[in-house]
Amino acid sequence: MQATLLSILGLALLGTLHAQDSIPVQTDFQQDKLTGRWYSIGLASNSNWFKEKRHLMKMCTTIISTTAEGNLEVTSTYPKGDQCVTRNSLYTKTEQPGRFSYTSPRWGSKHNIHVVDTNYEEYALVATQISKNTGSSTMVLLYSRTKELSPERLEMFTQFSKEQGLTDDEILILPQTDKCMADAA
Repeated sequence: MQATLLSILGLALLGTLHAQDSIPVQTDFQQDKLTGRWYSIGLASNSNWFKEKRHLMKMCTTIISTTAEGNLEVTSTYPKGDQCVTRNSLYTKTEQPGRFSYTSPRWGSKHNIHVVDTNYEEYALVATQISKNTGSSTMVLLYSRTKELSPERLEMFTQFSKEQGLTDDEILILPQTDKCMADAA
């Protein structure tokens, strides 16, 4: 019985590691070029919170800076009702450039973050595998240096999200807003 349980756990772990390895990372990732202001243009996720809040979501701003330790400080400001909410996250670098980890102090979830593709001046495509005690989920974000991106970039985001197993109703091009855009540092 114990051997069976261990082999099942081993297969589950192997599946998780394989899923993480299947997400590519930007070749020759240059972290310093990723810093600065970004707009969240697209969001895709198979998580329950996304399904519940999808209809309320709008574009937001994200400021990325590098810490003295070489990690990423990620500050997002987004509209929530009549307020602007700012959330700070510290993405810890891993041995692989372009890959980071983050543990949510609020939910206890572990995030395995991959900068999949970027040209640093126009767009960045970021994929995150999230695991917590209630299960795992996938999230894909499309960032832009401006509030608009070409149809080709939007299609790239949609196609990549589908390759990660996300469906059309789990993929959202965020509605533009001016709310909270000036509040971002």
